[in-house]
Amino acid sequence: MSDDESYELLGFDNLLLPVGDLAEAVGFYERAGFTVGFRFDEGGIALLKVGGETPGILLKEEDGFGHRPPPWPCTRAWLEVPDARRAAKELAAAGITPLDEPLSIATGWTVEIADPWGNVIGFTDYSKRPALARRA
Repeated sequence: MSDDESYELLGFDNLLLPVGDLAEAVGFYERAGFTVGFRFDEGGIALLKVGGETPGILLKEEDGFGHRPPPWPCTRAWLEVPDARRAAKELAAAGITPLDEPLSIATGWTVEIADPWGNVIGFTDYSKRPALARRA
């Protein structure tokens, strides 16, 4: 590759999140509404599906990685949902406390949660800019 050439970014493969206990992490994310695409306990990984897309969130068990609160600032992954305020209510009903009340943003609403290892996932909608939203 010459200096004036670059590789092409084609899209996401998977987002990897470190967790201290695979079974506990899978249970947490199932309560948060995720579906497990596959689980390989011997390898310490599980894939969570995100909509109809092939890539997903890959949980990777790390030895000695204990519970911790989310650091600020930290990396955040936001996922699109039809209604973030409804997602916040459903998460709370499942025993998962959002980090804060749903926040109004330019495109709609968003709400964030943190898993026991401090990984932050946001759920955001495009209720104020529906033309930008994915079609279900």
